[in-house]
Formats: sequence, C-alpha cells, structure tokens
Amino acid sequence: MAASTVSSRRGADSPRLVSGIEAAVAAPDAYLSGAAFHIDPTDTRLTDKVRAAVMTAPRAPIELREIPWPALEPGSAMLRTRFSEVCGTDVHLHHGKLAGVPYPIIPGHVSVGEIAAMRGELRDVHGVPFKEGDMVTFLDEHETCGKCYECLVTKQTTRCAKRKVYGITYGVADGPLGGWADHIWMKPGVKLLRFPKGVDPALFIAGGCGLVTSIHAVERGEVSLGKSVAVLGAGPVGIAAAALARLAGAHPVIVIGAPQGRLDFVATMGATHGISLDVPHEERAAQVRALTNGRGVDVVIEAAGDPRALPQALDLVRDGGRVVIAGQYTDSGDVSVNPHSQVNRKHVEIRGCWGCDFSHFYRAVAVLGEQGKSLPWAGAVSERYTLERAGEALAAVERRDVIKAVIAP
Repeated sequence: MAASTVSSRRGADSPRLVSGIEAAVAAPDAYLSGAAFHIDPTDTRLTDKVRAAVMTAPRAPIELREIPWPALEPGSAMLRTRFSEVCGTDVHLHHGKLAGVPYPIIPGHVSVGEIAAMRGELRDVHGVPFKEGDMVTFLDEHETCGKCYECLVTKQTTRCAKRKVYGITYGVADGPLGGWADHIWMKPGVKLLRFPKGVDPALFIAGGCGLVTSIHAVERGEVSLGKSVAVLGAGPVGIAAAALARLAGAHPVIVIGAPQGRLDFVATMGATHGISLDVPHEERAAQVRALTNGRGVDVVIEAAGDPRALPQALDLVRDGGRVVIAGQYTDSGDVSVNPHSQVNRKHVEIRGCWGCDFSHFYRAVAVLGEQGKSLPWAGAVSERYTLERAGEALAAVERRDVIKAVIAP
C-alpha cells in the first residue's frame, strides 16, 4: 500500500509542548484536564478511513497512511485515540530487534481512547456495561487462548504461545491495531478498562507502559514496608518502579541512571537517592552499601535494558536478596556472571519479569486514583506529537532527549 497524502487536522502552527514539567507547573488544571494536549472533545467524526503512522520496516522512515475502517463484529468497538505513547519497545521495533514482527505495523501498544462506536454489549470487570463516550484504556495483550498449560496450569498468560500484542505483533494487514492512529479497533474479547472519576487519562499515559511494567516488577520483587530497593535505569520503567517502591513503603529507594535531568525528576517521584552512571560501578556499589549498613539492598529492579546491568545488580543486592530483571525485552547480548561469588554464595534469588496482564493495568489505574495521585506523573511527558511527527517522536526517544513522548492524534 502506497503512502497516502493527507492533511493534518491541526494547523502547521500547532503549539509545541516543550516540557511536561513546565506545563504541569504553569497550568496544572489545564495540563491534567488534557487542555495542554489540545483535545477537542466535540470532534465526533467517524470516517471510512483510519489515519495512522506506520512503521513499514526496520530503519525505514515512518509513513502516514490511510487504512480501511474495519467491519465491527459483535463485541467489538472503535476508540478515538486521545493518547498513545512512544516507548523503548518502539525503538527496538524500529531497530528490528524483535522476532516475528509483521511489518508494516502501526506501533503504539499502550493507549487511551474514547469509545466512538461499538457493536453489541461490552462490560467491564465489575459487570458494568460500556457506552459510547467512555474514556478507556485496554490490555494490549490479546488472543491468549485460556486453554494451554501456561494459561491454566502455571497461570502466566504473558507466556501463552497464542498471545498477540497491539502495536507489536499485529500488522497493518490485520487492521488498525496500534495506537499511532486516530482510531484503534478493539477486537472482540479485548479487555477494556474504564477510567474512574478522579483519574485523568493524561496521567495514565504519562506512566504508560513503564507504569504497568513496574507494577509487575515490584510485585515480582515482593517489595514491602522497610525493604531497601535499588533501581537500575532512570527511564520510564525505572522512574515508575522507584515511585511504586516508595509507595509500598520501601526505604531507601536508590536509582542509578542518567542523564541528570531524569535523576532530578525521579527524586520528585519518591526516590531517596540518585547515583549517576558517570560514577564508576565500584564507587556506585560502595555508595549503595554505605546506605544499607554495608549489606546491599534487599531488592534490585533492573530497568536499564543493558545486559551489563545484571552483573552490576548482583553486586548491589545483599546476601539472600532478590534481583528482578524487567529491562531485557530484547536480546542485546551476553554478559559474564560468576555463579559462585555473585549468585550461589550470596544465596541470591533472580526473577524474570515478562509482559503484563490485566491485573497490572487495573492496579496501575487504582494507584493513580489513590496512593499515587499526589505524585507528578504528568511531568514525565516531555513533548506531545501529532501523527505527522511520529518519526520525530521516535527519534527523540531513541536519543533520550525526552523522558516520555506522547502521540496525540
């Protein structure tokens, strides 16, 4: 399918949101209400085409296309996209580092939208029917079979072999199944989650994939009151992990990462200490031990995405502690670990953390509505981009020029 020439719904002079932190401070009510993203809630147009930013192949430029509006089956819906995030996974997709991706695809696996059309009755987890106009998010993992060993015996649906993921393992040929589009098709059976009163969807997308991933990582780490935690990585996953660890009662919560701007922001989200990657690893480890009476931390959450973080995590954890690996979503190579001195003698437990299920999305929304509602999640959004600028957004995330980039069609 050739790229289409379509005009923007916004003018060429559309304002540029330079800093989420600055916008949140300057006009918090407007920022949280979505006004900073120039949402037009009266725009109810439905067309026979969906405008989408398409990743045609690894390393290829992002193209703006129009694809057909799908035929809605009973139990399906269309969301008018309000926000979709650009995350590190999208960078990996553009680098061709994930196997089995059916390019061309519409990226964007964590998104927020308003139900614009639906067929048949759809109910939430509490049995309440959805209606057109509801603002929702959805579990991006779909088509888990509910019949296999992983689904029924080990109860880890993120490992179901039939699992598909919006924005990653659906191609353009499958339909508008990614968030970098003005509408997203909710196939029958997709698990929708309505935002309760008091939870602004702009805050949810500011946490985005990092928030729901970190819910899982903190769960896997069994972080609780009085435990000491180190987080490796100061990107969206690391920032959210630090915030959640502090909300769970952990102390100290130490974040190791870069650049300094991210460490400054994670301090506002609950981290008690930040250590720059400019400090050599041996000195970082010594600082962590100094903060924990010479023992090391109870839990290390790896959210860096660099394989070298694993042996470093093993140096930071105390004897009998736990390491959760959440950042190794793609294969970035091997590292050397001494199984005697770093694992066995230390009696260390290592846990992987793969994907998310509906409970992590549900609890992420609950945290924003209660325990974490006072935290400045909105400040993570460094800039918003139209569909026409999706390529710029992707490049900014790759360069780490932004904490979080958001597509706002």
